[in-house]
Formats: sequence, structure tokens, C-alpha cells
Amino acid sequence: MIAAARLAVERGASMVVAGGGDGTINAVASVLVDTGIAFGVLPLGTLNHFAKDLNIPLDLDAAIANLADGVAARVDVGEVNGRVFLNNSSLGLYPDIVRDREQQQRRLGRGKWPAFIWAVLAALRRYPFLQVGLALNGERHARSTPFVFIGNNEYRMQGLNIGERVRLDGGALSLYVAQRPGRLGLVRLAFHALLGRLAQLKDFDVLTAAKLDVETRHKRLRVATDGEVTIMATPLRYRIRPAALTVLVPGPPHFPAAADGELPCAP
Repeated sequence: MIAAARLAVERGASMVVAGGGDGTINAVASVLVDTGIAFGVLPLGTLNHFAKDLNIPLDLDAAIANLADGVAARVDVGEVNGRVFLNNSSLGLYPDIVRDREQQQRRLGRGKWPAFIWAVLAALRRYPFLQVGLALNGERHARSTPFVFIGNNEYRMQGLNIGERVRLDGGALSLYVAQRPGRLGLVRLAFHALLGRLAQLKDFDVLTAAKLDVETRHKRLRVATDGEVTIMATPLRYRIRPAALTVLVPGPPHFPAAADGELPCAP
């Protein structure tokens, strides 16, 4: 898939289209970063976060029509140690859950969602903490936490729209890290998120930066990027790459963000 995308770039394609979930979309997009080639997205996965945040239709026929009728929008991508991510990257609980889920699918033949539920329960039973040093905006922070979450642009962290992004051209990474919550503390965080009070908690950090470094005593660490887990050498160096990817999105009036001026589009 990546080789096919590279070949298309070498041959001077004006558009490259990928169909699949967020992991597939990420893989092809990583080849198109900084090329200026239009990227068409056919959201065929389970969650399709990137497509949803850009208002790309989830209906296949409508998504195909968008390839012909859409407009080109320049959006940011995140990067960690040279690896691109479109949505987010995380450390701690989530990479462990993904690893366990994949092992159960492969070894026990469980379906994706049953394997995911068992993996979550196993992770909560272990509930490991990461000791991390965070360097951003000229400051350093030491945290003991079960997870670190870094988003490409800012995520909504409260209410029914939690996990969505208003824009993907803000030019900043968003950092979310809880300070040593217990298992019940995670439930409390979820409760405050639904009430819209998450950012007000003293033991929950919400920060933004164009770049940040994550240091830990571990020489290598599991890192999730758009749902795919890899092992990376530390320190982890994150940065935002503004307007690095050109994506075909529905034009006005089907793309409210463009109409509101929140995501600039060019023909």
C-alpha cells in the first residue's frame, strides 16, 4: 500500500485515494505529506476519526462523489520521532490495550470488540504508571501517570462531543495527561468530562505547544499513532507540521468549518 502510494507520487499523480480505517489512511497520508498532491479519503474503517473531523461523508457513494466535487484543504499533521500521525499519539494504557487486543485476536481468534474489552480489563488490573518528564513551551513537568495523550490540534474534552476536533489547521499539538489517578480516578475524570469540567481539574493537565519532548527512564517505549503501535527509542520528540497535507473535503455549504472560516480551503 505504501509502495503503491510512493509509486503514484513518483509518476506525478495529481490525486491519491485511500480506502480503509484510520491506520490505512495514516499510512498513505504519510507518503503524501509535503507533496501538495490531493489526498482522497474513503472512510471504510470502524471509527474513521480523521474523516469525521473533516466532515468527509461516511457513506461510500458520497465519499466517492467528494473526490470529484471536493475542494483542497491544507491540514496539519503531527509527528513523533519521524512518524506521522493524523489524529493522535498516546503512551501508557492505550498502547498496552492495543497490543493485548491484537494478541488475543491472533492467538485466541476473538473478534475485535470482545478482544478489546478483555484487553481493557487486563490493563486496568495491571494499571501501570509511567514516570515521564515533559518539556514544552520552555518549561519542564514531571508526571506519574497511566497515560499521556498527544493530539494533532485540540480535542474537545467535555460533553457528548468528547474526542472530536473543531479544526485541523490550528498549528499546535494538544497534550492531555492525568496526574496519578487510581482506577476510580479514571471514572471521576470521565464523569467530569461529561459535565464539561475536565479542564478545571487540578490533577489533569491540558496544554498546547508546537513541539514537545517526552523523557522516561525506559530506553524504548510502546507508542500508539492513529491506533497502530510501534516501539520507539526515547526521548520521544513530537512536533506539529502545519498545512503539510492537502485533503479533499466537501466544499460549502456541505463543509461548515470552511463556511465559518475555521479551515481554509483552496480550489
